[in-house]
Amino acid sequence: MAARLRDVAALAGVSVKTASNVLNNHPHIKASTRAKVEAAIAELHYRPNISARKLKYGRAGFLALAVPRMQSPYFAELAAEISAEASELGYIVLLDVTGATAEAERIVLDGMRSHVIDGVIFSPLALSADEIARRADPLPMVLLGERAIPPGFDHVSVDSVTAAAAMTEHLLSLGRRRVAAIGRESVQGTASVRLQGYRQALTKAGVAFDAEIVVGVAHYERQDGYQAMQQLLALPERPDAVFCFNDLMAIGALRACAEAGVRVPQDVAVAGFDDIAEGRFSNPTLTTVSVDLQELSRQALRLLISRIDGSTTPAESIIIPYRLELRESTVGAASTRVTPSQPTCPEPAHVP
Repeated sequence: MAARLRDVAALAGVSVKTASNVLNNHPHIKASTRAKVEAAIAELHYRPNISARKLKYGRAGFLALAVPRMQSPYFAELAAEISAEASELGYIVLLDVTGATAEAERIVLDGMRSHVIDGVIFSPLALSADEIARRADPLPMVLLGERAIPPGFDHVSVDSVTAAAAMTEHLLSLGRRRVAAIGRESVQGTASVRLQGYRQALTKAGVAFDAEIVVGVAHYERQDGYQAMQQLLALPERPDAVFCFNDLMAIGALRACAEAGVRVPQDVAVAGFDDIAEGRFSNPTLTTVSVDLQELSRQALRLLISRIDGSTTPAESIIIPYRLELRESTVGAASTRVTPSQPTCPEPAHVP
């Protein structure tokens, strides 16, 4: 027979109420009492009845994070940040990997797992804004990502248009004029907004857009960046700089340059986006757009928990600050951090 809470309390030598307070992460519990109850939970392999808990307390104590993939270091680092921040607030985060398929994303949107969670943080890729707008499930939800979001949804994102423009401007400021771009072919989402920023910077600098040096890819993986860079290096007139729309592709591009005997940054400057840990240890180290994942996590959880608590205020759109991390792949050994002025305000921007 499965252990009950009263069994945990009896083994720990405390009341059922005290055992319940420990289970619900009540702040005013002695460390010694908490340790006894946690030891009893472990010994009895106690598992709370989530459905009953939600009926009794109105909450299950679980949140869901739905992301496209976990192979991406960006999403892995994001999941770690959200889990850590949620734990401080007394919540456990359950991970749902959608594979960026419309079918899996509809399951998240329609709330088929809502009986075991209190709310969900969702990063959709496959669904259109119209499909998201048709959501009827009342489960609290916060959306992440750089894409069009219909009215009425809380949303946390980075201004990728401005960030991509700033990175492209950095490459142009080095005297590079044949600045290539590597990114997925898309009419919505990350690729489209980063391409928009790239083109804005070219126009501002009076540099003509050249479709020949904008390479579309199937995915945002190292292999895609590697193959795209090989394609660019095979051109009669090579680019002198490359902006990859994420760091994984930039890592692949660096490998292609190394194999071809192309010096980075002397012959070609290479930049990415996301500031994953791998880029800080690549050779050369990778210049990138760095997003404050801790702040992104805090803001997403703040919005979600306010909805769980019953807030009926208008939906918020939060823009998270970014900075440029200038490293060896564009500026050589003299690494410098540059912070663009507009998007890096001390507090995240709120968009009505």
